[in-house]
Amino acid sequence: MLVRVGHQFRITVEQPTPLICLVAPEAARHPDFVAPEEVTTTPEVEVHEYRDRFDNICRRMIAPAGEFILRGDVTLYDSEAWDEVDPDAQEVPVEELPDEALMFLMPSRYVESDVLSQQAWDLFGQVTPGWGRVQAILDHGHKVLRFDYGTASVFRTAHDASQGGTGVCRDFAHLSLAYLRAMNIPARYVNGYVGDIGVPKVDAPMDFAAWIEVFLSGRWWTFDPRNNERRLGRVVVARGHDAADVSMLSSFGPHTLTGFDVWCHPVDKEGNELPGMDYGPQPPKALTVG
Repeated sequence: MLVRVGHQFRITVEQPTPLICLVAPEAARHPDFVAPEEVTTTPEVEVHEYRDRFDNICRRMIAPAGEFILRGDVTLYDSEAWDEVDPDAQEVPVEELPDEALMFLMPSRYVESDVLSQQAWDLFGQVTPGWGRVQAILDHGHKVLRFDYGTASVFRTAHDASQGGTGVCRDFAHLSLAYLRAMNIPARYVNGYVGDIGVPKVDAPMDFAAWIEVFLSGRWWTFDPRNNERRLGRVVVARGHDAADVSMLSSFGPHTLTGFDVWCHPVDKEGNELPGMDYGPQPPKALTVG
């Protein structure tokens, strides 16, 4: 399957303003590119790439005064594989975790796992450890939160989300991360592209998506707190402790966002968009069902 992903940001600034953008597909997917990613700015400016501490690709530039447009577009091969599932995957004792996983046990700006620790153990302490406990945490998120695209807030934390109400994908992710880390299960935040491929199309603006990866049985597994179902065609952009680590656009000066477009859809060899439901039957909703 060929999938086309991309974005376009349109901002205005009153004076030359440095920007850092995390919008490039992760390096592991570059061998899947049909052709190099097309990255353009209007007006044209120099774009410098570097890697952050999580090995995410960061793009650094200076937006001149006035209107500035950043656009990225690439088509890549995808295996058409749904997110992997292993109901027998087990939690790893802290003393046996690899060093690089330990940082994802710690609380962070939006993930107050220390504050929610007692609540997590009260809710999930008696649940059988392993994949099933991870799934129980995701299921709980859907009991207390209702998705509403219009309620995004940069101030809402996992603790806020635990009180119930509405939220967006990052809030579902932060809440799950907090409970998982409180239960001594390493879990990290992921930002990227997830289109309506193989599932009914959602009547909402396309956006970057947030999900999580959980360390079980010696490896990282994809879980999707917002959708709570397996998906195909995911394209990872960045990973971190929480949303603060993977900000798509960091501006070192005032700016106004005047336009924001994201796309992720299957295409044919000529680049024509295909219906999202053309790629295999939808699997059972529950992540634990094989």
